[in-house]
Amino acid sequence: MWIARQKKQENIAEYMLYMWQLEDILRSYGLDIDKVQYSLIDPVNSTEEEKREACDWYEGLIMMMKSEGVQKEGHLQINKNLIIDLTDLHLRLLKDPKESAYIGVYYNTLPHIVALRAKSADKDVSEIETCFTALYGYLLLKLQKREISGETQAAVAQITGLLRLLSQKYKEIDE
Repeated sequence: MWIARQKKQENIAEYMLYMWQLEDILRSYGLDIDKVQYSLIDPVNSTEEEKREACDWYEGLIMMMKSEGVQKEGHLQINKNLIIDLTDLHLRLLKDPKESAYIGVYYNTLPHIVALRAKSADKDVSEIETCFTALYGYLLLKLQKREISGETQAAVAQITGLLRLLSQKYKEIDE
């Protein structure tokens, strides 16, 4: 919970990836608050007040996951809404002639986005969601200690640069 707050303030892209990971972690615990309490809450929170606040937060996420039908896969609506907000900002930046640096990074990233979308089963997702999906997949591969091709690493580096810039623009507007 504390990490999510910090990431949301500092880097919205990291926050998004963190929240996607958290959805998967909660699923791995069977959306069982007792398992979450034992594994995620108790080891990192020292006071009873912190534990109660963290438990309430995780319980809220679990309830949302159940009510939104994303127990097995998919993302919470709050996370989908953030992707929509980031996509809207991305599109505004592309139309702004003063954003030449962002536009340049985008056009250098575009071939990677096109290649990823060609491989994807869901062609209707935004370019920004495609970028997040690619980065999340990359992080999962790294966690599994799987071999990652040079081509994939180059694509991830380019996508990371785009999302870093987008996050900076989001933070500027948010402040």
